[in-house]
Amino acid sequence: MRHLALALTLACLTFACSSDDSDDGGAVADTSVDAAGADAGGSDTSGESDTGSGPAIGEDTRVYPFESAHVFFSGWDEGQNARELRSTVTLPPLEESYASVRLNFALSCPDGRCDPWDRLGSIGIVIGEGDDEQYVELSRFITPYGVGATWSVDVTDLRPLLAGDVTFRVFIDTWVGPGGPYGNGWSVDAGLEFEGGIPERRAIAAVPVIGMRGLVYGDPARPITDQLAAFDVAVPEGASSLALRTFITGHGQGNAENCAEFCPRDHTFTLDGVETTAEVWRDDCETTAPSDQQGTWQYPRAGWCPGTESHAWTMDVAVPDDGLLTVGYDVETYENTCRPDAPECAGCTLGNGCEWNDSNHTEPRYEVSAVLIAFE
Repeated sequence: MRHLALALTLACLTFACSSDDSDDGGAVADTSVDAAGADAGGSDTSGESDTGSGPAIGEDTRVYPFESAHVFFSGWDEGQNARELRSTVTLPPLEESYASVRLNFALSCPDGRCDPWDRLGSIGIVIGEGDDEQYVELSRFITPYGVGATWSVDVTDLRPLLAGDVTFRVFIDTWVGPGGPYGNGWSVDAGLEFEGGIPERRAIAAVPVIGMRGLVYGDPARPITDQLAAFDVAVPEGASSLALRTFITGHGQGNAENCAEFCPRDHTFTLDGVETTAEVWRDDCETTAPSDQQGTWQYPRAGWCPGTESHAWTMDVAVPDDGLLTVGYDVETYENTCRPDAPECAGCTLGNGCEWNDSNHTEPRYEVSAVLIAFE
């Protein structure tokens, strides 16, 4: 069984630090606030291109989709709900080759007043428009309790989607904002760092297969396999190998066994009949999360820690002979007997009853996303 608990070291404090193959360290630096405290940034380049034979080596480049972007909530009126922000920037063209692409991300406190709670967050890119819009996660995270945080994520394999004009989206499930008693929300800085060179293996396509979806866990009337039925994905032409990159985090507390935030569970992807299983659980929060925060940040959780990124689970996939990959997903069997329609209310934790409006009681669910990556 493959375990998802990986160590995180928040060490590198500027974009000028060297890149490596881990998801450790890193932060956004050299950023500035535009006149409106806007959510869009620019880019700068340095270095020289390889003019010899082979692929064109791109110049080392830094692009900033978000600079001091203010994420908050003050109401549903126009201009007051800024829990989601978007920014379109121009990235290096696809014909230029880069050894690595890293997303450097930082959270800070607007006017010194962060949201005091741990909130689900995500940053990624938007593809298409309207009914055809798709979302691809670059990084998922949970905010710390009332303090800032930084991290860096290797997104080299998503290079096919990170070229030309790209729209970025950042979302934080915050419910506080300026003028409120519980903080001003969050300030977000995010930048992409392109290092010119040849990657260890070159991705030729990245296909969104599961947008960020919430799946209820433990309700017999809504099994996971009904909420997300198996589906086929057309394999991009020219692929010699494939990988599925997915994020899974558990949320909801006060239920039977305190699921899904505080219960370890096995998750299984079935890819063309081959099962790959992992226990979605982080037990390294005490050593990876920012230690200056309040709250229960030290406790193990289902795939996340307050104030850190959630690690992507990437699994290699054989290229199917017929060009169609069948993808299925499920979670080990569990019934939440602490729910409003349970035949007999039982097993509630944290002193709750079965009604969802009870204090500290939220329905158990898993947030799942996935993208299929094809390599040459």
